[in-house]
Amino acid sequence: MAYAPRSNAPRPGGEGGGDADRRRGRGRRDDNRDNRGGDRDNDEFKDKLVTINRVAKVVKGGRRFSFAALVVVGDEKGRVGWGAGKAREVPEAIRKATERAKRGLIRVPMREGRTLHHDVIGEFGAGRVILRAAPAGTGIIAGGPMRAVFEVLGMGDVVAKCTGTTNPHNMVKATFAGLARCTSPRAVAARRGKKVADLLPNPPRGGAVETTAEAANV
Repeated sequence: MAYAPRSNAPRPGGEGGGDADRRRGRGRRDDNRDNRGGDRDNDEFKDKLVTINRVAKVVKGGRRFSFAALVVVGDEKGRVGWGAGKAREVPEAIRKATERAKRGLIRVPMREGRTLHHDVIGEFGAGRVILRAAPAGTGIIAGGPMRAVFEVLGMGDVVAKCTGTTNPHNMVKATFAGLARCTSPRAVAARRGKKVADLLPNPPRGGAVETTAEAANV
């Protein structure tokens, strides 16, 4: 008795076709979900390219060019980091620098979320910068590399001056050295086992309310 050959084609609405379609659809949804997660991570941080330099390496037969990038990254909420990357192409160098910056983030305490709690001096190599707290409405008064750091940090009022070298790498590293030394009254009070109000200077007559409110905001 002869049998008709069995067809392997999926039947409309059958088991094979439905499973295959569902599997394909599920794969597409997972890919989209992963992309959305990557977009959220990119939106969380803001990066700025401080400087990019072309580097030449002399090899047999000529010179080989590559690019070195310096990038600062921050969430505009008090966290900031810097990174340097080197590659044969500019986009790849920036990508490497951004990834390294995200791995070395530091948190900087800010008064009222806009300026420093106190003046500080940062030094690195021949670089020396002076960072000063400023009243509301001052804005960012700083040079190019330092301005990029404060913008991604989310600091709105600060006055900065570079008194050493103007090399962008040393300026950024000196700025981070100064920011790493910044502290807040709350941290000092916790370290000394006192209250924040005990560390603040005695207010003038009638100024106790303002001092208490300021201590609550730090």
